[in-house]
Amino acid sequence: MTKETITIDTQTRERTGSRYANRLRKAGRLPAVVYGAKMSPKHVSVDEEELLGHLQSGVRVVNLNVENDTETCLVKELQFGFLGDNIIHVDFASVDLDQVVTVNVAVNTVGTPKLASEPGAMLETVRNEIEIQCKVSDIPTEIKVDITEMEEAITVADLPMPPGVTTTLEGDKHIIHITFVKEEEVEAEEAEVDADGQEPEVITKAKEDEGDADASDAAAPDDSDDDGGQAG
Repeated sequence: MTKETITIDTQTRERTGSRYANRLRKAGRLPAVVYGAKMSPKHVSVDEEELLGHLQSGVRVVNLNVENDTETCLVKELQFGFLGDNIIHVDFASVDLDQVVTVNVAVNTVGTPKLASEPGAMLETVRNEIEIQCKVSDIPTEIKVDITEMEEAITVADLPMPPGVTTTLEGDKHIIHITFVKEEEVEAEEAEVDADGQEPEVITKAKEDEGDADASDAAAPDDSDDDGGQAG
């Protein structure tokens, strides 16, 4: 890891269930579970603002103070609310610093590609994170890549991977790329729109003519209806 492992205090949850979890969240605490191969699951809560601040800075490994013990834990899973815009529960997995794990880390770009200023150029981010494998002690907070001199694409193979870190993705997968929109295609699309714009007037007129004809037919007496009335 690129910096010292941070430590977070926890509080043991005496009760579980959605109602009690909602009370915790209203009080500014996130329900969480700490589990591991050599320990039974422990239900705790953590300060929401503190944890979210660390997560936003790329932290994935923390020291948790749990019942007077300190556990080195990996942020294993985040559970989001119904709208997907807030974290409502966290799973921590107790790990050893030398243990090899598979996690996702953010890929952040710096700079502006020179090709992006050319006519028709469109810069598209394909992946903002990648899956990596490494020891817990080697998990980076991010992978940063300079795209100033990029040509048409930055691939997984172009990423400056930290020592001891490998990725599970194939090297030719795109991280970010530039596509070019041809002027002929734009002109063709505009012409198609113009043609479509003229067509509804003809259709509308045809419908109006049909409507007039229907009105004339409706004005004429219908003998069959009269017969039906007499039969009744």
